This record gives sequence, structure tokens and C-alpha cells, in this order.
Amino acid sequence: MIQLNLDLTREQVMKTMIDLTRPSVLHRIILAGGDSSAAELDLRRRGFLRVSTTRRSVPRGQYTIGLVTGQHSLQAFEQSVTEVSAFMSTTAAIAIVIDFHATGSNLKVRALLERLGFHIEAGVRCHEQFLLSARRRNFSHITKAA
Repeated sequence: MIQLNLDLTREQVMKTMIDLTRPSVLHRIILAGGDSSAAELDLRRRGFLRVSTTRRSVPRGQYTIGLVTGQHSLQAFEQSVTEVSAFMSTTAAIAIVIDFHATGSNLKVRALLERLGFHIEAGVRCHEQFLLSARRRNFSHITKAA
């Protein structure tokens, strides 16, 4: 019974991440985080074939969608988001699962995303987790200025 509930939760989280980022089957999707292998299989089952993980790709800014899953601490979250952002284009969208609760973590998450050129668009509570969607806008101007 517990396994069934976990599968339903994972299914609903993935559906929400897809709804937030609105990818087509032609978009390249990069995955990071502890559940990235399971997320890759789920996306392929849904017809998204241009999917990879940060472990199997070279960061060149070629991905238009990034999904970060399965981070249970703020430090692991920061590492995964920073890692996946190197793979993403200057106008990419990202969806992030936040499943940790630390004091002041919401401000740190927001600051990290802004530092990487993302603007938060939406947040959704899904069971015990929080999903966040953000987009890069004119990030090339930020990187040129730095």
C-alpha cells in the first residue's frame, strides 16, 4: 500500500513539473538530483526522448528544460541547481522539487535562482513537497556583464 502511494505521488509530481515547464517532445530536457534516473524513465515513457542526466552530458547550454528532483537538504539542492544550470540555455525553464524544510530556505532558494538568472513564475504544493517553476530571461546579458 505504501509503494502504491509513493508511485501516485511521483506520478503527480512529474505531471505537475511537465505542466509547469510546458515542454514539447522536441525540447531537450536535462535532469539532476537523487531521483533523476527514475524521472528519466518516466519522461521517456511519456514520449520525451531527448532526455539526459547531468552525469551523462557535457554542459554547453543546449537544454531548454531542466528538472531537479529528490533533494533532501538545502546544500544538496544548491549543488544540483547550480550543476543543472550550466547545461541550460539562456531562455530555459526549470522545475524544482523542494522536499526539505529548513529555516530561511525559501529566501536562499530564491536568491540562488536569481543569481543563476532565473525568475520564479509559479509555486505549487504537491503532497508533502513544493514545486517551483522559473525561467531565464536575457541571461546572456548577465553573463556578458560579469
